[in-house]
Amino acid sequence: MMSLHKPSDYDIAAYHRLLSPELPAFLDKYLELPILTRLKGIGLLCGTDWTNLYNNRFYYSRYQHSLGVALIIWHFTHNKAQTIAGLLHDVSTPVFSHVGDFRLGDALTQTSTEALNANFIGADKELLSCLAKDELLVEQVNNYHNYPIADNEIPQLSADRLEYMFPSGMALDGSWDLHSIKVCYNDLVIAQNEFNSTELAFQTYEIAEEYCRRFCLTGHILQLNENKLALHLLGHILNLALQKAILQESDFMKLSEREIFEKIEAHHRELGNVHDDFGIYRLYRTFRKMTKIEHTDAPLDEKKYFSVSLNVKQRYINPLVLIDAKAVRLDTVSKQAKKYIEDFLAYKDTAYGCVEIIDD
Repeated sequence: MMSLHKPSDYDIAAYHRLLSPELPAFLDKYLELPILTRLKGIGLLCGTDWTNLYNNRFYYSRYQHSLGVALIIWHFTHNKAQTIAGLLHDVSTPVFSHVGDFRLGDALTQTSTEALNANFIGADKELLSCLAKDELLVEQVNNYHNYPIADNEIPQLSADRLEYMFPSGMALDGSWDLHSIKVCYNDLVIAQNEFNSTELAFQTYEIAEEYCRRFCLTGHILQLNENKLALHLLGHILNLALQKAILQESDFMKLSEREIFEKIEAHHRELGNVHDDFGIYRLYRTFRKMTKIEHTDAPLDEKKYFSVSLNVKQRYINPLVLIDAKAVRLDTVSKQAKKYIEDFLAYKDTAYGCVEIIDD
């Protein structure tokens, strides 16, 4: 069984070379560790590679995202500990990425699995052996939040946010391509922000403004009812599969997304519709085959529709830009950027998103 969306002519290797022409040799031994290679079977875009509701242009894994973050950090800092911390920042990510947060009731902050990251790192003997070879302590790499270039608070710009929005924009709506990424990326430098901390900053006003616009456009896609419903529906399916013992909690940290779906499909082939007493397979078919949803002010008939009403995490950036060699927030000098951000934050979809449940 394949994802609905296969790699296209987007050259991920070329994209990574834009982030850092050099792949530092010390990373090689980490990139082969099972704690990281597991992430190859987990998509960045939270299960949307597997539904006809989306038409993602290519598949981009959490492994590729993790490498991209590490390359950005290395490019700007040439600091080994920070780079490895960035590489490891998602090792506790379950299948379907933030669907794991949705199924645990954490759609708003989407941080429910982050606390496990340090535990995963500290318990992995192969990883600890690699760290010893690099004369690094686990405490130097088990929390990328300690490094402001790697991570900081929204709406600041960090390596993590910079990386995930480039492939998200390329895959979801084609809003980024390699040329526009190169122009944007090459304009960035490290600067001091208003919190006396380091942060990535744009040197050119127009490039900063365009980056803000594109980030808000992609962030908008991620707060539409389509995205809320897709992630919540998939999370609901996974929870039902747990209740029926089709899946085990450990599967979410051991299996790939394809393997999770194969287990659901194998169970259905064995027992058939007559045993679909939780409606798991009807919902599964709906998730895979749906092409549109209804935007409504109230939930539709629960016997015929799956409905969702959620507030979700809002992802946007108000970047720094250098004006007369001083780093300032873009919205303080750009009326257009301020409007982009205000419009993004003010947007509200309808109260409910609903999809008709597919019976055949």
